[in-house]
Order: sequence, then C-alpha cells, then structure tokens
Amino acid sequence: MVKKENVMKALKKVVDPELGIDLVNLGLVYDVRINNGLVEIDMTLTSPGCPIAPQIMSESQEVVKKLKGVKKVQVEFVFDPPWTPKMISDEAKALLGI
Repeated sequence: MVKKENVMKALKKVVDPELGIDLVNLGLVYDVRINNGLVEIDMTLTSPGCPIAPQIMSESQEVVKKLKGVKKVQVEFVFDPPWTPKMISDEAKALLGI
C-alpha cells in the first residue's frame, strides 16, 4: 500500500533547477491523496508563469510512479494559496542563506 510519507520522500528527489532545493522543502507540495493506487498531488510553483512547469510535473510523476503499488499519478498545479518564501522549510532556508 502506498503511503503519503513515501510519496513525499520520492518528491524530495525532484529539485527546482533554479534554486537547487527539492519541491517538498520549498513548500511547493500542498496535498497528496492516495486511493487504490491512484496518487493525486496538488502542488504549486514559485510563480504561475514558471517556464519549467512541464519538467517539474513529469519528474514528479516519474519518481512517484516508481513506488510500489502506484498505478497512476496525477499532478495538478494550484495557485491558491499563492506560494511565498515563508513556505520554505527551515532546512532549505539555511541552504539558501535566508
């Protein structure tokens, strides 16, 4: 059975190429829902016009699909609430020097 913590761990492998920090520590992953092998992920981007959105979506789907028990992955970008640097984890803030 797929667990949310395993999905979040997998998503830590997806790194924002501009900032060099993973999606989870950047606070970009808002919600993960799991139902019978379907994993639905609500995430955001640092800006709505982010040019690497397709890359982030495909990498996120790829790493989560590798988890045992995952049949399908759906990623949806949501922009409410809007992302702010306050959502970054303390660990990532230290790496970014903020």
